[in-house]
Amino acid sequence: MNAEIITIGDEILIGQIVDTNSQWIGIELNKIGVSVYQITSIQDDKQHILNALKEAQERVDIVIITGGLGPTKDDITKKTIAEFFKDTELIEYPEVVEHIKVLFKKINHPFREIQKYQAQIPSKATYLKNLYGTAPGMWFYENDTVFVSLPGVPYEMKGLMTLEVLPRIQKQFQLPFISHKTIMTYGQGESIIAERIEDFENSLPKHIKLAYLPSFGKVRLRLSGKGNDKETLENELQEKVSEIQYLISDIIVGLEDGYSIEKRVGELLTQQQKTLAIAESLTGGSIASSLVSVSGASTYFKGGFVAYSAEAKKSMLGVSQNTIETFTVVSKEVAKEMAVAAREKLNTDYAIAATGNAGPTTDETDKTVGVVFIALATKTTVIVEEFNFGQPREKVINRTVNKSLEILHKEIIKNS
Repeated sequence: MNAEIITIGDEILIGQIVDTNSQWIGIELNKIGVSVYQITSIQDDKQHILNALKEAQERVDIVIITGGLGPTKDDITKKTIAEFFKDTELIEYPEVVEHIKVLFKKINHPFREIQKYQAQIPSKATYLKNLYGTAPGMWFYENDTVFVSLPGVPYEMKGLMTLEVLPRIQKQFQLPFISHKTIMTYGQGESIIAERIEDFENSLPKHIKLAYLPSFGKVRLRLSGKGNDKETLENELQEKVSEIQYLISDIIVGLEDGYSIEKRVGELLTQQQKTLAIAESLTGGSIASSLVSVSGASTYFKGGFVAYSAEAKKSMLGVSQNTIETFTVVSKEVAKEMAVAAREKLNTDYAIAATGNAGPTTDETDKTVGVVFIALATKTTVIVEEFNFGQPREKVINRTVNKSLEILHKEIIKNS
């Protein structure tokens, strides 16, 4: 069972707003066994809408449309959909008019006649009650295809999807089970991982697929399966997860979406009753921010220093002026002093420090843009690693954050 999501609105195409609706709808459809075949964003243009509806009807079973249901002249979706279904009659629903009046009264907003337009629904549509807004949803069924038109306001769309659309889809169609298992890896790139599990990937049955989802310094491996028996499918996927774990156990951090390396680091530090401090330069607090995104981080994360300038490195962390003059602020020597000072000042078991050139300029250093030094200090040792994360600036910063946590994770595992 395939679906297409069509978002209507110039504001999406010009980047004025981010289309979060499609992401949310895709997740919810997938949960009930509907695969999203395509996501399309189009202008508030009559012919564009008509073309998109016609093309979607030819390739999917369900079409979800969001946007363009307001009362103003630029909201043309309803009239255009009515034309697509050759529906010349719009029916006004008195209960929708009353619902709009009640909503407006609650916010002390005057009801105007223009609002009655939102209570008009094409005669071929099934009216879907919108509890959270003025524009009702519309459900059409023609030539074995379901068309659903929803308002673009996210909380209104979500209410209609949850209370009306998803239950109707489940009732109308016999749906398969779709399940995903996601494995979080750090430290190796997509191509290297692909080589290591090539035989495994080639042996997968047709109803189970493997996807590589790389980002800065990490790769998620997503196993997706589709079948008619939920228990059988779940057992198959778990077997495949175990096979991957056996093949690349050295780079696996955890399982499932939302299981991040910062969460795993937090669990390990908590289990071992160890503490951590951070000293950051180029990342400007991003490492600390990543750590405290995990609930309960206060039990192991004692604090950090954002020493962005050379003066801050000296005044906050006591980095030697001689060290800076001899090696510059982007050096293993400065990274080492930062890490040692952070650990000693906050009396922790571990401390991570990062200094480097995020770009676009190199300031007063002899290192190129992208060069980063990451130091890890314990009570007995200090290790410093040099990296070149290239460009642009965002990439350098994000990779520094992830690599710092990866180095810390490995050290904690080694000492466990």
